[in-house]
Amino acid sequence: MTDVLGHARDAIARGSKSFAMASQLFDPVTRDRAMLLYAWCRHCDDVIDGQLLGEGRNDDRRPPAERLAEVERLTEAALAGRPEGHPAYAALARVVAECGIPARYPRDLVAGFRIDMEERPFRSFDDTLTYCYHVAGCVGVMMAIVMGVSPADKAVLDRASDLGVAFQLNNIARDVIEDAMNSRRYIPDDWLASVNLTPTSFAFDAHRRQLARLVARLVFAAEDYEASARWGTAALPWRSAWAVLAAARIYGDIGRKVRDAGEAGLESRMVTTRAEKLRAVAATLPQALARRSRWPLPGPARDGLWTMPA
Repeated sequence: MTDVLGHARDAIARGSKSFAMASQLFDPVTRDRAMLLYAWCRHCDDVIDGQLLGEGRNDDRRPPAERLAEVERLTEAALAGRPEGHPAYAALARVVAECGIPARYPRDLVAGFRIDMEERPFRSFDDTLTYCYHVAGCVGVMMAIVMGVSPADKAVLDRASDLGVAFQLNNIARDVIEDAMNSRRYIPDDWLASVNLTPTSFAFDAHRRQLARLVARLVFAAEDYEASARWGTAALPWRSAWAVLAAARIYGDIGRKVRDAGEAGLESRMVTTRAEKLRAVAATLPQALARRSRWPLPGPARDGLWTMPA
């Protein structure tokens, strides 16, 4: 099991500098569990995309459907307490058992991979938000349970889902051109039509001005979900709340950079520097300490926000 945890720590250190920094704010037990969960999420994503730690290409030449079938089979084995194959599945089995994560949420993530594999159409923003839940919102829910939130506390888990959705909306905004180059498109048809773009031409250089308007719209939506998510931090221990608030600030700042850069923000992948990450960590410490007075539960209604089914 030490090897499993060591693999998880390595995966997060190499796979996400933003999450790696935020995870250092957790208490040791929560940090290790968060890393176990991250390792499984990262591995599954890499298998589906044929990548290694989210970058480059690996040597897996199997059809996407075959790779997804493997992820589904090994995930189900891990959920049944019989992990096999890659250490990431043992990591999932361990964190699910220790934290009581319902099987629904790992399955929801796998369902998100199926949406990509099947290249399902995104007709409306609700389709985009449903996708965001399945590839990130459900991860936010699982992380909340890792931090001690009861799986029965739907009100707080909705806030955790909001944070994952915010992260994914910012990712979509940042990666819109890169995704288009890989034949993926998450901006819905009706949004494209609103600025006279089409699903086949939206990423053309000549359309950068219209596309930048839609990217800004994505980031504004992400901020709505980010703001809602803060109301869930009152339910967390202060160190976990600090990690959540810091991560929200770091990921949110990426989206805001893309939005503020306009058309230029589409030309290269926006990142936050280490200094910017450290400033986010420092700025969110007083917020974490004052979270229960600043964002007391149950918080305002989540009117108009996408909500996961009961």
